[in-house]
Amino acid sequence: MITTTELSTTPPAAKGWYQHLYVQVLVAIVAGVLLGHFAPATGEAMKPLGDAFIKLVKMIIAPVIFLTIVSGIAGMRDLAAVGRVAGKAFAYFLFFSTLALIVGLVVANVVQPGAGLNIDPASLDTSKVSDFAAKAHETTLTGFLVGIIPDTFLSALTEGNILQTLFVAVLFGIGLAIVGERAERVTTALEQVSLVVFKVVAILMKAAPIGAFGAMAFTIGKYGVGTLANLAMLVGTFYLTSILFVVVVLGLVARWAGFSIFSLIAYLKAELLLVLGTSSSESALPSLIEKMERAGCPKSVVGLVVPTGYSFNLDGTNIYMTLAALFIAQACNVDLTLGQQLLLLGVAMLSSKGAAGVTGAGFITLAATLSIVPSVPVAGMALILGVDRFMSECRSLTNFIGNAVATIVVARWEGRLDSEQLRRALAGEATPVDQLSADAVPAA
Repeated sequence: MITTTELSTTPPAAKGWYQHLYVQVLVAIVAGVLLGHFAPATGEAMKPLGDAFIKLVKMIIAPVIFLTIVSGIAGMRDLAAVGRVAGKAFAYFLFFSTLALIVGLVVANVVQPGAGLNIDPASLDTSKVSDFAAKAHETTLTGFLVGIIPDTFLSALTEGNILQTLFVAVLFGIGLAIVGERAERVTTALEQVSLVVFKVVAILMKAAPIGAFGAMAFTIGKYGVGTLANLAMLVGTFYLTSILFVVVVLGLVARWAGFSIFSLIAYLKAELLLVLGTSSSESALPSLIEKMERAGCPKSVVGLVVPTGYSFNLDGTNIYMTLAALFIAQACNVDLTLGQQLLLLGVAMLSSKGAAGVTGAGFITLAATLSIVPSVPVAGMALILGVDRFMSECRSLTNFIGNAVATIVVARWEGRLDSEQLRRALAGEATPVDQLSADAVPAA
């Protein structure tokens, strides 16, 4: 086991500004936008770069989650504490996910972004949304719960399903905790393997600018910046609502937990730019796990809260669902009563869990919700298909920040947050623990 006394006290050499990951990703995003705008066909052709990078990251997500959770639970030994952390995490997720749905509902009623469009649902081309509707019908709450159980122990690690990996990792971690000292060698071996896996993550992160460039060039090349003009009211309302949710709601939560939401955003700037460039919060999941540990959150809390949050704490997706649903209703001149809106809210609470982890989950979840609430025409989804890609970036960013805040809050709620280490991390001050982490994982 490596201890802090074995670490060098020599501070790491300062990097040039161009060597920082967030600078490289930002430059790549700008280059992608320019290429997509001035050479759309070439921009579309860059799609494989973004897809390949996301596949690289997804390849390593299951091992990262498995090793983090197993070593965290095995180190706790107190199984009651594991259940307590999980219970607090889900209580937090339920409250703030519901609050996000309510915020979207209220904003849609106040701003009414779809009013005045006077769209006839029969005139819409629904061929492009039929696939999403079909997937929504296939995704039920029961199917989702049963799907958490993998076909085999190892398939959870090979099929890329986050919740299946979480399920197996929790079971294995509990098994190690029960066996106790006799499993010490296994626990130590897994901790050593985790150092290697995070080193692999560091290698993969070097390709982040290429992935962000390809994804952004494709998005702008295919849909064009001008696509936003037609539905600017909806997109603008969604972005503004998400920003206010992060700054006001999550900002107040952060203040209660003893840190600044702006300091946290600055701390995660490289990961947020990566999420922006790829429109996928999964692309930054391994780095989020590492950075939350570096910020004073215990591994056991990080291992439970972050992976489950990726499926159950989707603040951005929930804001989008109620806002988009009411936008479609307003655009199609469908007047929803308060009772119908509350029904929509209740269905969205369930469907947002049933479609978790599915590619394009936000759009599929919306389809699932509208198919259960017949008052709003599913055909109206064709209205927002063209700009959904732009809104997916905001969904991913909001979800990502929400999960980072949740991790710190649950750690503090448990009384296990190292406040001094959190302060130093958010202030950008190096610590011996940080130097160890920086040697094993990407320094952003």
